[in-house]
Parts: sequence; structure tokens; C-alpha cells
Amino acid sequence: MGLMAALPACAQYPGQVTKTPQESPELRSIAVLEWTGEAGKPKASRLVPVAVLDGGQLQDGGIYLARPQPMALGGEVEYELQQNGKAVGLFDIRNAGQEQGSWVGHGAWKPMPSARPKPPARDWAKTNFDDDAQSDVPVLHRKHHADDAPSSAGKDGGSGTSGTASAPASDPDRPTLHRKDTTGSSEDAGTTGATPSPASDPDRPTLHKKDSSENAGDTTASPAPSPAADSDRPTLHKKDSSESTDSGADAGNAPASDPDRPTLHKSHNKPEDKKPEDVGPVESMATVTDTDRPRLMRGKPSGEGLAVAPTLMGLPPDMQQAVAVSDAKSRPEHIWSYAWANPDDEAKMKSALEEMARDALGLEAPPPAAAAPAPKRTATRKKTRPAPPAQPPEPAPLLGEQFRVFELAYGSGATLVLSAHSDGTQAQQKFVTLVAQPDLYGNVLVLLKNVTDGAHLDETPRMRLVDAVDAMADNRGELLFELRGATQRQFALYRILRGQAEKLFVTGGGDFGSEGRE
Repeated sequence: MGLMAALPACAQYPGQVTKTPQESPELRSIAVLEWTGEAGKPKASRLVPVAVLDGGQLQDGGIYLARPQPMALGGEVEYELQQNGKAVGLFDIRNAGQEQGSWVGHGAWKPMPSARPKPPARDWAKTNFDDDAQSDVPVLHRKHHADDAPSSAGKDGGSGTSGTASAPASDPDRPTLHRKDTTGSSEDAGTTGATPSPASDPDRPTLHKKDSSENAGDTTASPAPSPAADSDRPTLHKKDSSESTDSGADAGNAPASDPDRPTLHKSHNKPEDKKPEDVGPVESMATVTDTDRPRLMRGKPSGEGLAVAPTLMGLPPDMQQAVAVSDAKSRPEHIWSYAWANPDDEAKMKSALEEMARDALGLEAPPPAAAAPAPKRTATRKKTRPAPPAQPPEPAPLLGEQFRVFELAYGSGATLVLSAHSDGTQAQQKFVTLVAQPDLYGNVLVLLKNVTDGAHLDETPRMRLVDAVDAMADNRGELLFELRGATQRQFALYRILRGQAEKLFVTGGGDFGSEGRE
């Protein structure tokens, strides 16, 4: 019984299992930037979220973690704009809003940051440090002192003998500063070894401190000996505060006042003598009790306004589209264009797809021109030239034709996409989109075919190719299509793998679109 009781204890959970960084889920957002005008400087633009890759699963970017705007349109989120896998710019989200029930982001298109050019590497082997005198570049040298260690012969040809350091030659015209000896300032010093002071200049003015005993009136005090007085020598005296008063013993010693000299006096006006200013009545806002009364305040408003106002509305005919990717990791560029080994194969594949598109749209070649009547035979025998062979009729034109070839994985084959429509009014137009690959025999194998007309767009929307994008962050491209109907639209991701076109994801969660396999 004791052994049986110990078995459940041994089977308990040992503890928390930690995940390695390689097992952490990916976070990647796929969107479509739509704009009118010039690329890089659009007149109007908006960003439509498509999908968010979180933990290996694709979520609808328009509703994923919406609080209230979705996470893909959060403030300060930056998207990298790509065309055929090459980065062409950055788009910063400033604010988001709803258009016809769908969330879109508004922001600014910024160019890609350019790397600073590296300075040219300096060849130190070719640098000649001995030619400083011939170069115009200033060079700093260390000053040589008398107590420095002896050195070898210098660059100027000095002998550099051991035991003595060669000092630079002194300049006789160079001024030299000397410290003044304080022992020579006294003339009555009895020391004979004092350094004699320099000769005094008689024209040099000297400042002396005034003796306070000159105006004291005491004749018994013996003044200290002073140097010989010079009549032309100016002397500065400290002004006595008693000279400003009219009563005192030394009132007569004050200099005579100049009547023409201007005098500054401090104003002694009383506050009541000041004229009142012309000020209008002011009402204090603190005493206002009406809470609904509007008040004007200086500065920015407290409410958060739109950083970028919506400018692109609807689906204008000149609207352009580009893939936008926001990833937490920096990934290298992956160009999706396919390089043909034989350029003639591309023209052959394109011609075959165009014939299939004409058949899907019901376009028939125009009837051949009527042959000219044969000339009548005459009695005389003449040699007749054979008639030239009839030229084949021109094929029916395809309007709005777009043809692109992708290499969706490294080393994979070509994936061809062709879109076109017929002529006529909007309700009478027909649209076709073909996705194909060449088979082993060089023929065209259609993987996806979409045919619709203007009267049934809400039932079968028109497929318009946006571009190829690595939605799953696995270095494999998916085809991103816009499914445009008469009153609504969605976006869909298709993966081309093993000769099949698989619908990987569609926004809105609905089965919006039709495709077939031939």
C-alpha cells in the first residue's frame, strides 16, 4: 500500500518548462498602402491592414486586438513599403479611423534611411612623416626641456651628444616675462645683498593711499616719510563723506560746485501723486459661477486632435497600391522577379496566356478581309503571278493587361499572373485573371482562373494582383490579391505550391471569390 501511495507523488508535474528564444512566436503585420499622386510624395494615402502573423497563425489585421483601433494600426507603428520585394520607403501610422465600416490608417510616407558613406581608408605605408616641412598640414611637436633625456641626432642635423640635450636657439627679440623681486621695493632696506629694483619712470602715475591724519588737526603726530613730491604728478584722493555736509570744520576745503554741471536727483513723488492709468474694467474669471460659459485659453487644446486627416476616400481610378510589412525583426530583401534562361520562353508563355484570356472573355478575332476578285482571262496567254498568302487577322485587344512573372521561392520555377478586361460599359465589361506555371513539356498549366463581369461583381468579385509578399516569414512568397466587388472588397493570400493554388487567408472570414483548376 505504501508503494501504491507513492506512485502518484512521483508522477506530479516537476516544475515550469521554459521556452527557448527560437520557440518564441513571430509577430508580423501585412498591409496594403493605397495612394494617389507621385510615389514618395503622395497627394492622398491610407493604409489597409490585411493580416497579422502571431504565433504562426494568420489573424485578420482589421479586427485583431482592436481597442478600439486594431493592433496593426496602433500609434507610432512603422511599415516598410515593398515593390517586388524591394524596400521603397517607410510609412508611419499617426492615427486611424473607419471608412465604410473598415479600419484604415493615416500617416506619412518617409524615404528609406541612407547609410553614411565610409571615409576612404588612409594608406599609412605611403605617409611620409619626414616631409613635415614640405607639407602645408600643421604638425604639433613636443617642446624640448633642459632636463630631458638625451636623444639621438634630430631632423635638423643636430649632433645630439650624450650628456647634454640640445635646446632650441633663443630669439633675442622675443619678450620674456620675469618675476618682480619684492625685496627691492623698499628704499630703506639695510641689506646690501638685495636685488636692485629697476629705475622708476618720473612720468608714470602712482596711486597713494591718503593719510587720514592730514585733516585730523593733530600737530603732534609725525607723518610717515613719503617720497619726493612731484608738482606735475597726478594724485588720486579718497573723497571724505563730511564734504557733502554744509556744517563741519572742513567745510571750506570742499571744492566749489559748478552751477552748469547737471545733477541727478532721486524722485520723491508719493504714490498718491502719480496719475492713474486709463485702465478698463476687468472681470476676474475666478468669480464666474457659470460652468457652461466658454473661455478662451492660450496654448494647445487639451483634447487629442487628428495628427493626419483622412484624404483618400473611395476607389479613384488613378489609385496605386503597394505591399506594407511591419516586422519586429530586420530581414534581408527577397526579390521576387524570375530570370528566364531563354528570353523567347517568356514571349511564348505570354502569348499562350493571352489566347486563354481571350477565350475566357469571349473575344473573337475579326473576320478576314474579303479577297479581291480574280481578273478575267483574255485570249492572249500571259504568265500570272501567284497570289500572296492571306495574312492572319489581328487578335482582339486586351484592355488593362498586366503580366508578371514571379520566383516565389529560391530555385523554384516561374509563376505567371495575367489580368485583363474587355471593352464596353461598366456593366458589360468582363474581367479575367489567370495564374499559371509551365509544365514539364513547356506548355502552360493554369492553376487559378477567375472570370466575372460588371453585373455580378458582388457574387464573383474581380481579382486584382497587388504583389508578392512573404506573409509567413519563411522566405517563401505568397500572392496578395484584392477581391473587389461592386459594394465591398476583401484581400486574399494565395500560396502556389506543388502545382496547386491554395487560398491561405482572406480578410473578413468569408468565402468571397471563386477559382477553378484546369
